[in-house]
Amino acid sequence: MNKLEQYRSLLSGSKNGNKVFFRPILMHFAARFNRTTYGKFASDYKILVESNIRAMEYFDTDMVSLISDPYRETSAFGARIEYIEEGVPRCLNNIVKTPEDVRDLRNPDVYKCERTLDRIKGAEYYKKLLKGSVPVSGWIEGPLAEACDLTGVSEMLYYLMTDPDLSNSLIDKCMITAKDFAGAQIEAGCDLIGIGDAICSQIDKCTYDTYIKQRHMELISYIHESGTSVKLHICGDITHLLESLKDLNTDIIDLDWQVDLDRARDILGNNVVLGGNINPVFVQDKSEEEVYSFSRALVEKYKDQKYLLAAGCEITVLTPHKNLLAMRKASIL
Repeated sequence: MNKLEQYRSLLSGSKNGNKVFFRPILMHFAARFNRTTYGKFASDYKILVESNIRAMEYFDTDMVSLISDPYRETSAFGARIEYIEEGVPRCLNNIVKTPEDVRDLRNPDVYKCERTLDRIKGAEYYKKLLKGSVPVSGWIEGPLAEACDLTGVSEMLYYLMTDPDLSNSLIDKCMITAKDFAGAQIEAGCDLIGIGDAICSQIDKCTYDTYIKQRHMELISYIHESGTSVKLHICGDITHLLESLKDLNTDIIDLDWQVDLDRARDILGNNVVLGGNINPVFVQDKSEEEVYSFSRALVEKYKDQKYLLAAGCEITVLTPHKNLLAMRKASIL
């Protein structure tokens, strides 16, 4: 089986050959591995794609991705973005400060805005180079994450508590662009859409259920109807949200190191693929032998479930190459 066939096997629950699916999140690490900068990686789809393919070939990862930073859609909405040579791009202005700003906010054409179009072109470039042999993960900001990108995190959390009308209106507009951007990446050839909504780990279950749960369900349903699978990525401790997440019908949920895999499986059931849950700092700082042993224990325990081996979030740029290779080695049955 090629890697795309292995991915489809993972989703179906079939045996995945002689290995557990291995899908680390690579961004700055991939850029550095390809002897380029994070700034170039985030601003040029060809560099992003070529960096990820080079890392995929060397470390034998089972998927490539278009993820780079949170500000693709934010830029399309009109925010100014500054590229940092060896850091995540920086948003220079919050464009939503008042209810009038929400009212006047216009949803962008993702094909006409530089940074969203760059990611769409990245999907097309992957398709050209990989010819359908490796699963390609597109990426969108989740509705609450994008609302925070437009307003500022503290400000948006304050609005959730004090101004439901503003919050709902803004999140609804973020939903429109999330669907547009997901659809464009699917049309360009993505086999999976990742939804990044990390801020959800910082809100309580009631707030999640009130503002976000139904919207996540709607967004996931839209992506499924477009013929593509979905991964939900929420960094941090989402133990308190597991009961809500079990209703989403997503294909994959990433679990960070704070979330107990057994408890998550008990609550979420057997149909969803669980990814994780190794601490990226552990992968960075521990010895090759320790990384292998920890990863191998996960593989042996969960190899008969819908499970993929990954760190809970992005592999850090300082991670020794031998440690990532140790994870790959541990995934071989």
